[in-house]
Amino acid sequence: MQYERPNSMQDATSLLADAGGKAFVLAGGTDLLVRMRGDAFEADLVVDIKSIDGLKEIRESAEGFRIGAAVSCAELGRHDALRGAWPGVVEAANLIGSAQVQSRCTMTGNLCNASPAADSVPALVAAGARAVIAGPDGTRTIPVEEVPVAPGKTSLGKAEIIEAILLDNRPPRSGDAYLRFIPRTEMDIAVVSAGVNVTLDEEGAVASARVALGAVAPTVVLVDAAAEAIVGTRLDDAALDRLAEACTAACRPIDDKRGTVAFRQKVSGVLARRAARIAYERAGGK
Repeated sequence: MQYERPNSMQDATSLLADAGGKAFVLAGGTDLLVRMRGDAFEADLVVDIKSIDGLKEIRESAEGFRIGAAVSCAELGRHDALRGAWPGVVEAANLIGSAQVQSRCTMTGNLCNASPAADSVPALVAAGARAVIAGPDGTRTIPVEEVPVAPGKTSLGKAEIIEAILLDNRPPRSGDAYLRFIPRTEMDIAVVSAGVNVTLDEEGAVASARVALGAVAPTVVLVDAAAEAIVGTRLDDAALDRLAEACTAACRPIDDKRGTVAFRQKVSGVLARRAARIAYERAGGK
């Protein structure tokens, strides 16, 4: 196996483009290194991107935040401005693994693993986050929800690397939240999860919203009907009931030892309802 640690994104994508066998990108490594210990794992090339300029930085600008692909989830939690602007996103990222894992794992790695139960992805989708993708032909930017296409599979082409996640600056009177259900109290993967992002008008009614569900379909589900159910309301019980019903209807889960289809459908509505209320209060609603 060949190990490379390039200093530029151009060199990294060139290495991947020229690779003749199986090639992998190493950022935090909390999943890749575990897989490498297995007898069935095969790799011809591992490209470590941590030395590339900017990939371990959170950059704040007038437009918002640019989170480098190699920024650890622990660093997200220590960034006051990001945590203040997007608490739901940061809270979701800080649920990935233990304290030791947090010091290495990244949101970009969580996204590229393309697990339906990934914690950071529903929160990023609800936030309207975008992924900056570098490749041999330059860069392109797509919505985060377009990256995973199936469990364990992404839309990234050969030699493409996500170099950053973009989060826009928030409008006034906005808030977001993320909740998940797990069988244990910590260090478990979501059986169901929900991310909600809202912006209020001057009267305190929901002017716009995004609602995303995790672990209830092959990829994260952006539930437009749930968002529409609460727009124009102050999150009264009737509006929250409509939101919950829309989330239940949008689920396409499986039966497994961690939860039944009926259970996941029910819990999706419950979590979305609770997350919406938290996001609403964070936006200044009462």
